[in-house]
Amino acid sequence: MEVEIATIGGYEEVGRQMTAVRAGDDVVVFDMGLNLSQVLIHDNVETERMHSLDLIDMGAIPDDRVMSDLEGDVKAIVPTHGHLDHIGAISKLAHRYDAPIVATPFTIELVKQQIQSEEKFGVQNDLQKMSAGETMSIGDSGNVELEFVHVTHSIIDAINPVLHTPEGAVVYGLDKRMDHSPVIEDPIDMKRFREIGREGNGVLAYIEDCTNAGRKGRTPSESVARRHLKDVMTSIEDWDGGIVATTFSSHISRVTSLVEFANDIGRQPVLLGRSMEKYSGTAERLGFVDFPDDLGMYGHRKSVDRTFKRIMNEGKEKFLPIVTGHQGEPRAMLTRMGRGETPYQLEDGDKVIFSARVIPEPTNEGQRYQSEKLLKMQGARIYDDIHVSGHLREEGHYEMLQALQPKHVIPAHQDMKGFAPYTSLAASQGYTLGRDLHVTRNGNMIQLTE
Repeated sequence: MEVEIATIGGYEEVGRQMTAVRAGDDVVVFDMGLNLSQVLIHDNVETERMHSLDLIDMGAIPDDRVMSDLEGDVKAIVPTHGHLDHIGAISKLAHRYDAPIVATPFTIELVKQQIQSEEKFGVQNDLQKMSAGETMSIGDSGNVELEFVHVTHSIIDAINPVLHTPEGAVVYGLDKRMDHSPVIEDPIDMKRFREIGREGNGVLAYIEDCTNAGRKGRTPSESVARRHLKDVMTSIEDWDGGIVATTFSSHISRVTSLVEFANDIGRQPVLLGRSMEKYSGTAERLGFVDFPDDLGMYGHRKSVDRTFKRIMNEGKEKFLPIVTGHQGEPRAMLTRMGRGETPYQLEDGDKVIFSARVIPEPTNEGQRYQSEKLLKMQGARIYDDIHVSGHLREEGHYEMLQALQPKHVIPAHQDMKGFAPYTSLAASQGYTLGRDLHVTRNGNMIQLTE
């Protein structure tokens, strides 16, 4: 059986992920993501109103026109998790394919919301839920199967999909941390990865996220970030002024810890911002978390400002606002607070907790720098880098190669400079560039079998 891979997006940058795998006449598309930094450099861009071709020209979504060179029919579109760099282009591209969108329950719900907010295209693809540990048949031949393997990342309900073919398995390994003591979910299913490496014809190809490949050691568990966060919040428990926290809205494990520790230090947590309300509200509705009954979630600007007024009237020392804006996004809640555009007044000595790292990209770094300067000008004390990454470091990559023993390795989720540490690691394990180690670019094809 012919097995071919189209590297469509995410092979020259972090963002706009999209990969297609063809097994015979059957094609499965993994991810359709957005490169948010390409949107943020333009003022007041509303992607939901834009045509896909304009977004492709901006470099914001994958240029999927290369799919016309791929023989066969798309049988499934499979987003691996709910981050925008993996689902943000579904509302722009999925309608071109007569195929269901197959994802875990939390991811499907986020995809559904993405589609509902789309104003340019009508996306009518079936939405099909499949949980980690489950499989489905692909195509009519009966010898190609899709499997979801549970992984841990900085968002809940993430998976690595595996396409089983007669030639061996293709493992799409983007975005995971090897977490054996997570805060909410089960640990990463390394047992299953090791089994896949030994089954049948083994692993034909492994497509891997190279984000932290150049960092030594292993990525710490989310439980480490939780302990760090608890220590910081306990250390400022006696402060009788304002404390504000920010983290990734999609990081439900971290939001859960913030809510819990706010109560521990005698403050009422309040989630503020559209994306905070979206992700946490969805997680609670689907039963992934059980927040306190009195936890407020407010996304609409007027509701947020009313809540800020109530906090100022009743006393800042009684509340912990958990807000959007950890990357300094211009319209996010924390940035508005820094500019003095909300009823919440920061005063000398008030604490701002960044339970997130700035994403290492010039647009984000510049915005975050400006946001922190504004906060400090109002007298805020900054607590930074209370975070662990959602991506594998060097030893995690080594463990995955040992578990899977893939015949071919394809680095992804980086630019050429970012691929270098991973290619060195793979070379140390016996892979040779151009033979079984494939460094590629967006829009290319890799023929694995004839």
